[in-house]
Amino acid sequence: MVAETREGRLAEALVTLADTLVADYDVVELLQTLVDTCADLLDASAAGLLLADEAGELEVVASTSEESRLVNMMQLRTGIGPSLQCYSTGQVVVVPDITQLDGEWHAFRTAALEQGFHSAHVVPMRLRGSVIGTLSLFRTRTGVLTSEDISITQGLADVATIGILHERALRESDIAQQQLQHALNSRVVIEQAKGVIAQTRNVSMDEAFKMLRDHARSSSQRLRDVAELVVTRAINL
Repeated sequence: MVAETREGRLAEALVTLADTLVADYDVVELLQTLVDTCADLLDASAAGLLLADEAGELEVVASTSEESRLVNMMQLRTGIGPSLQCYSTGQVVVVPDITQLDGEWHAFRTAALEQGFHSAHVVPMRLRGSVIGTLSLFRTRTGVLTSEDISITQGLADVATIGILHERALRESDIAQQQLQHALNSRVVIEQAKGVIAQTRNVSMDEAFKMLRDHARSSSQRLRDVAELVVTRAINL
């Protein structure tokens, strides 16, 4: 099958992301698909996505692992790091060897190394000059991604950005804000549900999220809806 090749999987991912432009979609699932695709197709160990809320404050919205989520959370707490620089400048930020960092990025260096990451690549999520978030790729070894992989990462991020904002947002800015805020609000509920599952089933946060997402897919429900059912104890996974 063509999807078994890297090119085939990339084409399949682009089709999935592009489908959001012409059909109803779950923003949270779209963003999770984006980070999962990047981690799968590119030379990365983990991926994470930060998205700006109505006030322009970044929040963690999607991650492929608890480790990448924690590193991005640390950057938000300190206000310093490659993701924050990428968001403020709108430019790709590459850290080929995290062990070589010092100075103001010392906190990021410590957090990243503690989670097992040794290099990072961050691309902006942008539309017509406006940056709405960042997509980070983390690797457990040093080095840089190829120019081709960076281009693919940026392309996927651009497609997802268009999917988030949608053409309706080009006509009514409040719709775009509602979409973004919905994603941020949904993620809070999802994190709560992960905690409930992790505690009740004695599993890791990553495994808890997998159980949550698998149930949503098998039951054809939105991820947020299933998360709310878990948090309110309406269902037990």
